[in-house]
Amino acid sequence: MAPEHDPTLKRTTRARDDYQELRPLFVRMAGLDEDDPERRALREELICGHLPLAEHIAFRYVGKGIAKDDLVQVASVGLIHAIDRFDPSLGKDFLAFAVPTVMGEVRRHFRDTAWPMRVPRRLQELRIALNNAGAALSHTLGRPPTEAELAEHLGVTEAEVAEGVQAQQAFRAVSLDRPFHTDTGGTMAETIGDEDLALRLVDDHEALVPLLRRLPEREQRILMLRFFGEKTQAQIGEEVGLSQMHVSRLLKSTLDELRRNLSADAS
Repeated sequence: MAPEHDPTLKRTTRARDDYQELRPLFVRMAGLDEDDPERRALREELICGHLPLAEHIAFRYVGKGIAKDDLVQVASVGLIHAIDRFDPSLGKDFLAFAVPTVMGEVRRHFRDTAWPMRVPRRLQELRIALNNAGAALSHTLGRPPTEAELAEHLGVTEAEVAEGVQAQQAFRAVSLDRPFHTDTGGTMAETIGDEDLALRLVDDHEALVPLLRRLPEREQRILMLRFFGEKTQAQIGEEVGLSQMHVSRLLKSTLDELRRNLSADAS
């Protein structure tokens, strides 16, 4: 947008008298060396004097996903750039130079940080072009344009248009706590699968079954009574006719053998 047609510039016209008294400071600053203390003091005075302009521009973008304080800070950085680059010898009004400079800084900040998912700059710019083209063509055609019409209007391929449309979905993130269905009250997070730790047990079970079948019948029975019957070693000894110590030694040797065989199979 040209500076003379910028609505922000028009709204600041009524406040030009407040800024005109600062214009001589630009002339004085331009005639001083970079390391001159007076130049630094004049620069600070110009920055402080024009801060209301930066704040006014920042407030235009409040409510669009970036905190107000951050917007004011970014706009202030743009104001500083404008003050450092302004050349009063060209005879132009500082506001006409500062407004597009500050707005450009704020827009770049949105372009670079407002996307919750990092998207290439080419696609960010394509998204903006698609929005503008869509609005213009909808007004002309009286209906939403097709991807082919958008591609012809922008001079790009339909594949690029599809890519830009897909990139639009990354501009605004949806909270996982958002209700997925108004009737059930479930959230988006509840529809996302998670790792099932029990699947590891399936692998271990399938690897262990043939090893258990190769054990002697007595050892199989001892394992069954201990881990499925939940019997003590003394109770197992009474059932199989062995001492508790013998049962303990058999359990240990059997489990050690199973572990070795499982490790060998895994490697």
